Amino acid sequence: MPTRVTVRKAHGFALIDMIFVCGVIGILVSIAMPSLFSAKQSAASASAIGTLRAINSAQLTYALTCGAGFYGPSLSRLGTSPPGSNAPFIGGGLGSADTVIKSSYIVQLSATPFPGSPSSCNGAAAGEDGQGFKAAADPNVPQNVRFFATNANNSIFEHTSTLWGAMPEVGEPAVGHILR
Repeated sequence: MPTRVTVRKAHGFALIDMIFVCGVIGILVSIAMPSLFSAKQSAASASAIGTLRAINSAQLTYALTCGAGFYGPSLSRLGTSPPGSNAPFIGGGLGSADTVIKSSYIVQLSATPFPGSPSSCNGAAAGEDGQGFKAAADPNVPQNVRFFATNANNSIFEHTSTLWGAMPEVGEPAVGHILR
């Protein structure tokens, strides 16, 4: 009686096949990660520039309609709705505090109080509003080296370090360059 040998067919992957696939995936991920971080930083920078444009628009609207020609002293003041309206001068969560973190950027605004400014329609006391303002968006991640700022001239400036201390309320800062 002859002996019968049955051969089983292997189904699935061998261990070496799995190691090879994991290695290829690892190489692809290591190639893609720098591009992903670069894209994330570019998106955050674009958001910061948009935020400063929104601040410029809000300050102009505030000065023309509520501040009698003077600028709001803080983000929270711009976030306060005037009586008879449910819309603040600035939205998107920017008016919720005086310093806001948005899209990996720390956004802040200030205006030196001018004693001759009248009270505003949304609750600012006399002498609280300013003749100019400055706003800055500084990244809160160390890899990002794009810092932005703006002022009453409505131009946005960029530098490789913070512009907050160097930005005047009116005019160009001593450092940085204007975005076009």
